[in-house]
Amino acid sequence: MTETLPQAAALPPMPSLPPLPPLPMTESGPQAFAAVHALHAAVEGAAAAAGLDPLLLELVRLRCSQLNGCAYCVGLHAAGARKAGEQEERLAQLVVWRESGLFTPRERAALALAEAVTRLTDRAEGVRARRAALGVLSEAETAFVAWAATVVNTYNRIAVTSRPVAAETL
Repeated sequence: MTETLPQAAALPPMPSLPPLPPLPMTESGPQAFAAVHALHAAVEGAAAAAGLDPLLLELVRLRCSQLNGCAYCVGLHAAGARKAGEQEERLAQLVVWRESGLFTPRERAALALAEAVTRLTDRAEGVRARRAALGVLSEAETAFVAWAATVVNTYNRIAVTSRPVAAETL
């Protein structure tokens, strides 16, 4: 015998709301935005000194931007990866990198760590990702992959929070 669940009551329609204009985070806090740029520059310099491949960092930034739903940053980092010589097929498969055979062990470890830094909800995943990264990256490289993910997550949050919101999404 199959039990039938009661139907949930329909939610009342949302009142018509006007669109939200952009939140002027960068205009309202230029010093804060300049500090984010300075942090980005410091991480880039230290990552280069640690020997991290700029293309690997671009893939990390692109993957974090995909996870965060930042269309502007996805476009920016896809273009950066192309400029650095990345192949279109690998860019197309980045969203499913775990199932793809196109990524090296170093790239896979960096992408897993970047995802763990971006998501933060599964601490065990973060520990596993860090252990895996330390198996193929140096400690400094691992740290700067995490730093690069942290910085791009900050940029993603600024961009997503600052963009206009259409009325129909409210």
